[in-house]
Amino acid sequence: MRWFRFAILIVFVTVVQASVLPNLEVSPDLLLILLVFFCIYCEPNEAIITSFAIGFAADLIGSPMPLMPMGPQTISFGLFGTLLAYIHRVINVRKMPYQALTIFITALLAGVLAQFLAMLKGHVIVSNIWGMLLGVAIYSGLVGPFLFLPSAWWMRVRMHRFARR
Repeated sequence: MRWFRFAILIVFVTVVQASVLPNLEVSPDLLLILLVFFCIYCEPNEAIITSFAIGFAADLIGSPMPLMPMGPQTISFGLFGTLLAYIHRVINVRKMPYQALTIFITALLAGVLAQFLAMLKGHVIVSNIWGMLLGVAIYSGLVGPFLFLPSAWWMRVRMHRFARR
């Protein structure tokens, strides 16, 4: 794992997520897409570390739900990133439709858990949270697999380990 490149990528995506995407009504969660990318293409130990780091970045900017308290997304991203890293040892998620489905399911589950943890702290974020979570999950699932190739190029990750030479 190239940690310096990882840090630059996370800072760049966090800035884009915080500055450009809030202008859209429903936007993809780029940090969650990166979470799934690192869980699929990294070793489980590295994927767990990156999951908590990405969750912390999501908490810093309130992505995709503004005014969320600090902590719920770090916990939910870390938990589901860890789960996805260990599931990836058994299930291979290398084709784009499977990646889109994985992003969709992870976005829904992580969003629901983060919302539940925020409600435990007494914060009500949005009145139509289910519609927003579903919109973010669908849009992230559609856009996500197309962002894997530039992310792999930047991180110098070989996407096809078992391809013929």
